[in-house]
Amino acid sequence: MTWWAIQQAVYTRLDDQLSVPVYDHAPQDVMFPYVELGEIEAIPFDTDDSIGSETTVTIHSWSRYRGWKEIKEIQAKVYDALHRYNLPVSGAHLITVEFEIGRTFLDADGLTRHGVQEFRIITEKE
Repeated sequence: MTWWAIQQAVYTRLDDQLSVPVYDHAPQDVMFPYVELGEIEAIPFDTDDSIGSETTVTIHSWSRYRGWKEIKEIQAKVYDALHRYNLPVSGAHLITVEFEIGRTFLDADGLTRHGVQEFRIITEKE
């Protein structure tokens, strides 16, 4: 089980469910709005008879809509796509996907709305 398998599963789910582009790394000339996969942090979740991990995946949403409506609608769709979804992760048995935290803020350019969400994904190796 790898972080890459988790990232692939999250990307596939979001790409299937969202009406905006989803990127692993957004191109420089990207059109707004879009969603980008961000940081991943994993903590071992091993027991005496299994090997697992508790992985936090960060999802970034970006918008240039004037106001907060669009970014919050995108974040709601990300939440609906991932929270408690039975995410198929290659080489792993999924225990749960849980929304942990979300926030929105105005980027330093004064134009771009930025949403950040974190999801905890607990898996065990098959």
